[in-house]
Amino acid sequence: MHADPRIAKIYEQVVRRNAGEIEFHQAVKEVIDCLGPVLKKHPQYADQKVIERICEPERQIIFRVPWVDDRGEVQINRGFRVQFSSVLGPYKGGLRFHPSVYLGIIKFLGFEQIFKNAVTGMPIGGGKGGSDFDPKGRSDAEVMRFCQSFMTEMHRHLGEYTDVPAGDIGVGAREIGFLFGQYKRMTNRYESGVITGKSPQWGGALVRREATGYGCVFFVDEMLKARGKSVEGMKCVVSGSGNVAIYAIEKLEQLGAHVVACSDSNGVIHDPQGIRLDTVKRLKEVERRRIRDYTEAHREARYIEGGCIWDIPCQVALPCATENELDERAARTLLANGCIAVGEGANMPSTPGAVKLFVDSGIAYGPGKAANGGGVSTSALEMQQNASRDAWTFEFSEQRLHEIMRNIHRNCYETAEAYGSPGNYVIGANIAGFKRVAEAMLAFGVI
Repeated sequence: MHADPRIAKIYEQVVRRNAGEIEFHQAVKEVIDCLGPVLKKHPQYADQKVIERICEPERQIIFRVPWVDDRGEVQINRGFRVQFSSVLGPYKGGLRFHPSVYLGIIKFLGFEQIFKNAVTGMPIGGGKGGSDFDPKGRSDAEVMRFCQSFMTEMHRHLGEYTDVPAGDIGVGAREIGFLFGQYKRMTNRYESGVITGKSPQWGGALVRREATGYGCVFFVDEMLKARGKSVEGMKCVVSGSGNVAIYAIEKLEQLGAHVVACSDSNGVIHDPQGIRLDTVKRLKEVERRRIRDYTEAHREARYIEGGCIWDIPCQVALPCATENELDERAARTLLANGCIAVGEGANMPSTPGAVKLFVDSGIAYGPGKAANGGGVSTSALEMQQNASRDAWTFEFSEQRLHEIMRNIHRNCYETAEAYGSPGNYVIGANIAGFKRVAEAMLAFGVI
């Protein structure tokens, strides 16, 4: 990356002001390390302290979430909403319910969201939220009571022109329904544009469930097409078995790829004959079981308890589980085994060491803020439909998603070339997103 003493000073300040928030530090460094050439070309960004302002959220909300479990015992969780940047539109970003959630995780996700949203070209700002509540193993009634308590506090900070959350890890259609129901109850308004990821039966967009996984595959296919190839016929592995992974696998199969492995937090399923998506969907979306149970229906598959999915040889790897799941050792293994493309379906799933190896090797590497922009793009399309009281077909919505992912690819590709790093989608995405936000900030004055 490009060394610049001004950027080093900014990073030191971020670390000092946000002590202990290592994921946030990592996300900031990954972006601002690319910005040396930008400051040289646009000195007004440095003069107006644009980077320093972007690194400081506009608002951070932390609140108590009390609720009662099925045994009648009071439980207490912590809720968060970090409203990071609204210069391009209302804050937009998901809610994550997972025991690992703390302020640093939410800030890292919100910071990433600023630039991911900017690169889409859609009129949306960046934010993120969530709680350390774990929905796994909880009854529907317990999840409902938690979501109602969470939204009782959150509703006062939301609005279709202010802040529009969506889902993330631990927040699917069930949770979105409970959250929206409580918002409607608290406000006495059917303001469907206040949250996205809704069921299509009551204001949601078709393709929203599939969008992040589909979009990631579209982006990887565009990267390969720029090199005279495509995903058709490629051997692929996809980490995770949640929403993003399931629909990445689905789209890969539709485009003629061969997916041989997926995973969850306990282990890896390797099926050389090809992952049977109907089984994964049944286990994860209907029965809420672990991926190890896949072998009950497919004896030829192998379950590797605690295994590393990146040890399985492939040509295309899609990390679609969680942050920092793909480290430097795993990256070396992928490259040694002939991997030619990596597309991040999750947020910051590759460690800095892994990213450096991918970039230095010259493979097609799509960072999350570009490759997984399909989810938030389709959320913005859902907002459009809600605002116009309209409903689009699945085919039209998927076509719009495909167009947006092509545009994201083109924007990143051309920006990387313009700044002397052809084929480097990390630099392309970071600079393209930063410049769009920076220009809006300058236009609005010091705010």
